[in-house]
Amino acid sequence: MQRTMAIVEREMRRFRRSPMLIVVSMVFPIVQLVVLGYAFGGNVKHLKLGIVNQDRGVPSVRVQELAGAVASGAKTFDTFEYSDEGQALDDLRNGRINGVLTIPPDYSRRVFSRAQPKVALIADNTDTFVSSTMAGTINGMVGALNRGGPTTVRIPGDTALDVVEVYPYVPYVQYLLPGSITMSIFMMVMIGGGVIFIDDKARGLHEGYLVTPITKLELIAGFNISGAIKAVLAGAVIMIVGSLIAGIPNPLAPLRLVRLLVVIVVTAFALISMMFLMMVRVSDPLMPRAVFGVLNTLLYFPSGAVYPQQGFPKWMQAIAIVDPFTYAVHAFKSLLLKNTGFGAISFDLMYLTVFSVVCMSAATLLFRRTL
Repeated sequence: MQRTMAIVEREMRRFRRSPMLIVVSMVFPIVQLVVLGYAFGGNVKHLKLGIVNQDRGVPSVRVQELAGAVASGAKTFDTFEYSDEGQALDDLRNGRINGVLTIPPDYSRRVFSRAQPKVALIADNTDTFVSSTMAGTINGMVGALNRGGPTTVRIPGDTALDVVEVYPYVPYVQYLLPGSITMSIFMMVMIGGGVIFIDDKARGLHEGYLVTPITKLELIAGFNISGAIKAVLAGAVIMIVGSLIAGIPNPLAPLRLVRLLVVIVVTAFALISMMFLMMVRVSDPLMPRAVFGVLNTLLYFPSGAVYPQQGFPKWMQAIAIVDPFTYAVHAFKSLLLKNTGFGAISFDLMYLTVFSVVCMSAATLLFRRTL
């Protein structure tokens, strides 16, 4: 028993010398509880609804007023007026707005002649949560319009709503695919980059690098490029296999594959640069394994990979703004689910590129050439 307790005492002293490991082990369950607790089922708000009023009669203006009342009251969506329906649809396909409410030119005439007046909601159905929330809200708005009130008793005719989906039906497995690709890149970055980097440092393998004239920038760049290559291979395999399993239309189209490969490469460099920035001063081989769980939760769920960000509380939306997962997931969704071009993901690529440069520069400055 005395010899057993000696081993216990040694291990407890070792555990005490890693305060960050103690903190992470206690913080991770709390982070997981809070993030997962708010990542699902929130009320979706502040969607972007474009309104194209081609009529301008009194009944059509009333429709716009009701939409404005929803925007200022329930705040389910914010309204944006368009004079050109083509521009509104282009913004819808590129993800700048979530839906387009079109009021046809003969709407007022049909209202007064009671000839089945209709308005149309053109919805981006690649996000079922968003499109169903928007359709339900506008259906309720049309119902309120038909019930009438003090300001609408002189406007006869019941209005109907036509919901037009821009894309074919998107099953949830396809909706999850962009997040799965991003997660595969992240896992390879952490395992094939972060964990190996710290393990090699703990074994003393880096001493061979440190006694050579290689510069800090060259050393960090070498680690980043090797880690990014591994992450690109993992992301490309999951992208192709996942697209075939999920039933993505034309998954092997050459132009789409080129665009996806560009996003995978940029995402890999962004995540590997972030990882080296976090691990550049770490020497405990247990730290990356402990941090992995926290980062997995803290980066993946606020990105919108499993639930729209419009349903998150403000603090989670703030995390999403700086989270590189957010921009990678958005880019993959645009290319896989909408088959858009680089115009729809230009900001995502720019953010991930700038993020990579900033993280790599900071990691180079923090790197110590010490044995």
